[in-house]
Amino acid sequence: MATTAGHRATGAPAREKDPRDGTGSQRTPAVNAAPGRNPYADLLRIGAVGFVVTGHWLLTSISDHGGHLHGEDVVSALPWTQWLTLFFQVMPLIFLAGGYANAGSWARHHAAGEPWAGWLADRARRLLVPTTVYVAVAVLAVVVCVAADVPAAIREELFWAAALHLWFLPTYLALLALTPALAAGWRRRRWRLPLAFAVLTAVVDVFVIGPRLPLIGWSNYLWVWGGLYLLGFAWRDGAFTRAGALWLAAGGAALWALLVLPGPFPVSTVGVPGARIQNASPPSIALAAYAAVLIGLLLAAEDPVRRRMRHPRRVTAANAAAMPLYLWHMAPALAVAAVAYPAGLLPFTPIGSGGWWLLRPVWVLICAALLIPLVLAMARLPHPPPYPARRAWTTGPRLLLVAALAAACYALAHLALHGFAPGGRLPAVPLLCYAAGTAVLLGVSTAPRTSGVEGHSAARQCPEPGRGVD
Repeated sequence: MATTAGHRATGAPAREKDPRDGTGSQRTPAVNAAPGRNPYADLLRIGAVGFVVTGHWLLTSISDHGGHLHGEDVVSALPWTQWLTLFFQVMPLIFLAGGYANAGSWARHHAAGEPWAGWLADRARRLLVPTTVYVAVAVLAVVVCVAADVPAAIREELFWAAALHLWFLPTYLALLALTPALAAGWRRRRWRLPLAFAVLTAVVDVFVIGPRLPLIGWSNYLWVWGGLYLLGFAWRDGAFTRAGALWLAAGGAALWALLVLPGPFPVSTVGVPGARIQNASPPSIALAAYAAVLIGLLLAAEDPVRRRMRHPRRVTAANAAAMPLYLWHMAPALAVAAVAYPAGLLPFTPIGSGGWWLLRPVWVLICAALLIPLVLAMARLPHPPPYPARRAWTTGPRLLLVAALAAACYALAHLALHGFAPGGRLPAVPLLCYAAGTAVLLGVSTAPRTSGVEGHSAARQCPEPGRGVD
């Protein structure tokens, strides 16, 4: 994490650099901030999730094709709207905040003697418990649609949209597993490590665009999102001065303009169906450049924003809603599409027409009105009981943990690519892999009851449904 703040490597609190002058002076804290937390990181995370949710709703349009509902992609139907994606592609902030939080968490737990496997199992549980609830409800919904004889083509499209956003989870889980290695790499290499990730991203793009080797492009999920995750390490380490953050933004803007305006990359920061060159799936060097602009500007604004935060604890508390907001935000959109349009409660309007634009705010408000009580309901689900965490991680449990996490990641990636009902049917193998992987992970991370030593280990509270990694 840091050589400038060596205390943080041992788990002791370290002083944060003032971004205005690069000194080691103590940063002005937000009034009433929760001890040990940066409310600005919490603000970026929950704000980014809100933008992602709104952006997904706005980029979805419902039409009637031969009496059947069909979802249209707005950036494909209205190419000029690709410029608007510059305001809604904020996933880089989620990886930045994740890197910031996980760098500190790993340092504290490692200093306390907790092994990598125990730390990883606990963080993975926080993601997989609420995700399992979502997957189970989606599977049940597919079964109901099959029983109701909903056409297979509609089931496929509907439940593809319900799973698309799950791509984030396997990527983030992989970075969680790599956190200790990335932390060690950051301590040794400092800025050379994220720079190397950027260079590897560009090299991969050369092979994707030139020789047209698309499979190699998927490695950019590691290089792009991993590079942004590393910037979270740098942020927590106090390695960003305000001037440095602005230089990062300026360099990113120059690179983005070179890659997009005369270069081969599209303006859209989200996927465009049918486009040969994409910026988001897989992520590209142009997306990394855009992310540098976004992150640089927001980190430069951190100190003045923190001084003006009146209720930072509320921001921190709101982060409990980040995971359920992200997981469930497409459910109300799909429910409205399935009920309101066929019932005539919402009219079908040609995409891009005046009536269509007038209905966009109505669509968003309806989706939000349904999502809020849904998120509150998820928060009220019974919490799993505390569990005795395994303390002794021998080779066998470690291998089981890695295998379980790999199975869950494979399943989530498959669901994100193909949906919950490819061909109108449930994908048996991925769902079995997910169920087995999650069950093994939950089982192996719990202390054996027959172990006298481990049986006295402190019980851990399993996160409430919907709570993500803090």
